[in-house]
Amino acid sequence: MWVYQKKLQYPVRVSTCNPMLAKFLIEQYGGADGELAAALRYLNQRYSIPDKIIGLLTDIGTEELAHLEMIATMVYKLTKDATPEQMKEAGLGAHYANHDNALFYENAGGVPFTATYIQAKGDPIADLYEDIAAEEKARATYQWLINMSDDTDLNDSLRFLREREIIHSQRFREAVEILKDERGKKKVF
Repeated sequence: MWVYQKKLQYPVRVSTCNPMLAKFLIEQYGGADGELAAALRYLNQRYSIPDKIIGLLTDIGTEELAHLEMIATMVYKLTKDATPEQMKEAGLGAHYANHDNALFYENAGGVPFTATYIQAKGDPIADLYEDIAAEEKARATYQWLINMSDDTDLNDSLRFLREREIIHSQRFREAVEILKDERGKKKVF
């Protein structure tokens, strides 16, 4: 199904070690509105969506996996040279005690990833509106991360991710319209 290219979708550069920023970025790694939840949501929903939309969910779900890889790279680069004391000062002491500098699917508050983040109603329109909301929440989170960061190199990658969330939201909105048009063409007796 997939062909993996050993390169990131967009370059990730980090100016300096910054565990505090990594703590905030981890939200997009294992949080409710993060990239893992989005990828799993879309790849799961495609099984109960009309054929016209399956490819869209597959494409965007796959791209979300690429975004997950970018976030992982950012967090790794921001913490790889951090001392235990820096991790503790950044509020990552518990993370360090459990995982050292390894990545772990959790949100910025340290709450582990859970399958309850993944929504699937089985109604295509309801699921697509859920997907639009997920993309808009991710876009907002990326903007807030940019607002908190003074790392111009990292912000370039965050802006790329924010823009991709906007594109995904637009594509899901188009899919809603396609399905609404299809419903309107069906005659109800």
